[in-house]
Amino acid sequence: MIDHRPFASLGGANHGWLDAKHHFSFANYYDPKRMGWGPIRVWNDDTIAAGTGFPPHPHADMEIITYVRDGAITHQDSLGNTGRTEAGDVQVMSAGSGVRHSEYNLEPGSTRIFQIWIEPKARGGQPSWGAKPFPRGERSGKFVTLASGVEGDSDALPIRTDARVLGATIKAGESAEYELGAGHHAYLVPATGAVEVNGVRIAARDGAAIADETVLRVTAIEDAEIVLVDAA
Repeated sequence: MIDHRPFASLGGANHGWLDAKHHFSFANYYDPKRMGWGPIRVWNDDTIAAGTGFPPHPHADMEIITYVRDGAITHQDSLGNTGRTEAGDVQVMSAGSGVRHSEYNLEPGSTRIFQIWIEPKARGGQPSWGAKPFPRGERSGKFVTLASGVEGDSDALPIRTDARVLGATIKAGESAEYELGAGHHAYLVPATGAVEVNGVRIAARDGAAIADETVLRVTAIEDAEIVLVDAA
């Protein structure tokens, strides 16, 4: 089952400094049919104007993954962590028992991100933050695990949930495959380029909510950059 969710159907709001689109109910956008997908709670498509961002604010009991599509995001938190994450790279914050953080675009142009929230396996715990580069060229034609709570995924950023966040870059006319576990929920969004997922066309920035599929075959109609979450 693949539920195609066109970009035009997403919720969202334009705040001037922030143009946000929401794949799931978030802030003032509420759709009872789009409250989440398995443990995936939030998938926001944010464009942040230069010199602006999110001032310090709290989080708890959530795994927050930021995938930078264009530009860069600068993070600072109450644990003393600071870092700048560039396009194509990923940062993860395990909010645990509670943390305050800020995210600013200190670049000369707009920054575009996907921010994904996944519910943790257990509440509480020491909060943490980390970031890692994932060169797009190393994902050419295949899915690479960017963040994971699955045993054995030692090269990925750790998250405290039974899920993987994966990325792939696929050239037009080429395909990549990924096996889903039984009963898993997956959500796929092309950051750029149109693709077919098991025969269903998904345009850039559309969503695909996936269940009861064992193998995903993703074929690029145009050169595409894809983000996929596979959650138990």
